[in-house]
Amino acid sequence: MPSIIYIEHDGTEHAVEVPIGHSVMLGAVENNIPGIDADCGGECACATCHVFVDPAWLALCGTPGEQESSMLSFAATAAPNSRLSCQIPVTEALDGLIVRMPEAQH
Repeated sequence: MPSIIYIEHDGTEHAVEVPIGHSVMLGAVENNIPGIDADCGGECACATCHVFVDPAWLALCGTPGEQESSMLSFAATAAPNSRLSCQIPVTEALDGLIVRMPEAQH
């Protein structure tokens, strides 16, 4: 199972194994990782699972679709490496993926 490293705004790291096919968001929710609210449950409708993907991993996470790009416009601290974690499916290639959470999701 791939290991995903979630880093809270204060630098606290959580490395958890996430099943292939789950989203990065679901991995956080199922493991009680603070910093990902996921208010819409992964439907790409709220932007409360916003993360900053470590630049070294960005290309492996795919390109945001139109709906995700639109939702990211609601994220207060969006950056070029911003993604909605509900839109990143976990694959073997993402073993070791590093994502950082913003200070707040709202």
